[in-house]
Amino acid sequence: MLKEILSVSGKPGLYKKVSQGKNMLIVESLTDKKRVPTYSRDKVISLGDISIYTVETEVPLYRVLNSVKAKEESKPAAIDLHKATADELRSYMAEVLPDFDRGRVYPTDIKRMLNWYNILLSVGITDFEPEKEEKTEEENEETVKEELKKNAKTAKAAAPKDASVPKRTARTQPPVAKTTQRTRQK
Repeated sequence: MLKEILSVSGKPGLYKKVSQGKNMLIVESLTDKKRVPTYSRDKVISLGDISIYTVETEVPLYRVLNSVKAKEESKPAAIDLHKATADELRSYMAEVLPDFDRGRVYPTDIKRMLNWYNILLSVGITDFEPEKEEKTEEENEETVKEELKKNAKTAKAAAPKDASVPKRTARTQPPVAKTTQRTRQK
């Protein structure tokens, strides 16, 4: 579900892709349903592609949002995002994801994530799990490699055996300047 939800830099809230133009996307705000264009200069990212740094690895955003949902019992976050200090945000995050990397996950990131959680709940999106059809990056890479191998075998089989590249004749070669020939002879 999170693959369809977008965050656009410089614009508050979350969006859903409605249409695509030549050099832009038309996105619709989840909260007020206004449609706005986003251009190639705007940084647009899917919530399904976001991960939170931990000490050892990265945890997908949907797992963190599910932890927040379990902590808050499917209610909005209890912490006041406007008045919360950095230490309060870090302690809240430690309750949700104990081994998050305190050096790379900033209080603004925590605030943004909790704000996204509240927005998603307000519009009725409570299922943060990825869809079954979605594959992990490793599965996608393996599929792409298999398809490339398959296409290479098919291309070899389809190519005629005696097909050769035509050689350039003297007429098709560009004239060579005399200075170039002299330098080659020396």
